[in-house]
Amino acid sequence: MNSPFAPTDLTDARDGALSEPLTLANARLVLPDTVLRGRITLVDGRIAAIEDGDGVPPGAVDCGGDYVMPGLVELHTDNLERHIEPRPEVGWPHLPALLAHDAELASTGITTVFDALRVGSIHTGKAGYGAYARNLANELLEARAAGHLKISHFLHLRAEICSETLLEEMAAFGPEDRVGIVSLMDHTPGQRQFRDLTSLKAYVAKKRGMNDIEFAEHVANLKQLHARYGAAHEKGAVAEARRYGAVLASHDDTTADQVEVSARNGVGFAEFPTTREAASACRAHGIAVMMGAPNLIRGGSHSGNVAARELAEAQLMQIVSSDYVPAALLLSAFQLADIWENLPMAVACVTRNPARAAGLEDRGSLETGLRGDLIRVRPAGKTPLLRGVWSRGERVA
Repeated sequence: MNSPFAPTDLTDARDGALSEPLTLANARLVLPDTVLRGRITLVDGRIAAIEDGDGVPPGAVDCGGDYVMPGLVELHTDNLERHIEPRPEVGWPHLPALLAHDAELASTGITTVFDALRVGSIHTGKAGYGAYARNLANELLEARAAGHLKISHFLHLRAEICSETLLEEMAAFGPEDRVGIVSLMDHTPGQRQFRDLTSLKAYVAKKRGMNDIEFAEHVANLKQLHARYGAAHEKGAVAEARRYGAVLASHDDTTADQVEVSARNGVGFAEFPTTREAASACRAHGIAVMMGAPNLIRGGSHSGNVAARELAEAQLMQIVSSDYVPAALLLSAFQLADIWENLPMAVACVTRNPARAAGLEDRGSLETGLRGDLIRVRPAGKTPLLRGVWSRGERVA
């Protein structure tokens, strides 16, 4: 994870009020390298002690042998956008959407999220779209400052290289905005995720109701935008990430050459590489690979790209994102545990590894001194049942 970027003040941010002391006892504690039968105590929202044994001290919560593990860390989710626009062209009031999004993530065990917001708009063509990220970010930060949110929120700016207004939209953000991640998104037709125009057409036609002529015009417009702005937007987005103090991520790298460019840009982790070739190249450059939990759980990519399981079996992935299904993140950890026969290693993919990739050293692991973000899980066959969620020691689900 070789990024020169690091969030400037994110690790010291205090989320939520300090909680009462809490001890979870008679639990299977998922530590970084082992599973320990014991108890964990939180004081002032941080892990104060980890002890072995199955005893239950007075006042402690008896977990009855359930797993206790770190709260999940989500680096890339479209879930907030789904709440503010539940159907195409159907807007929803932002504060209720933010609260519903926050509560949904808490209910799935996610205690830290980097909310993905698109920057870069297109004002030409039928499939154009306008700017929204700055206003929504303001409302999110205000809700956080007011104490309305259950879990810890940061911003992830999805920089659309193939757009008209990327750099002016990014200029509206600064180091004070909790921008932890900037990902370079190049959705130009004919490459990366949309090498196959058939899958792009099916997606756009369903979402925007395009006919064949309109789709051809849409593709031509995007290619023209890339030719006009692509190089300047990529260079500018990298510079803006540095100005924010954010970690830089690539998106949908497909070839070793594309990974080489990502490495030169200082990318810290790769979101959803589409081929094994790209994932292997990431390993060679020390770039962590993130794959989608839906891909893993469904047994393959819905876009025909490389299967997450294939990369897992080849030890070519280190991070999992829920992507568009928040509840998939916890389930993916237990599926990886079956593949690797190593629960701590699997849990790290949804806790410690994403936290470290995003520059957060204060969470993601059961270690004394770290944030008291915990989840309690009871397996039901191969399905994990979430029995409790704590954010800085305060129960939120």
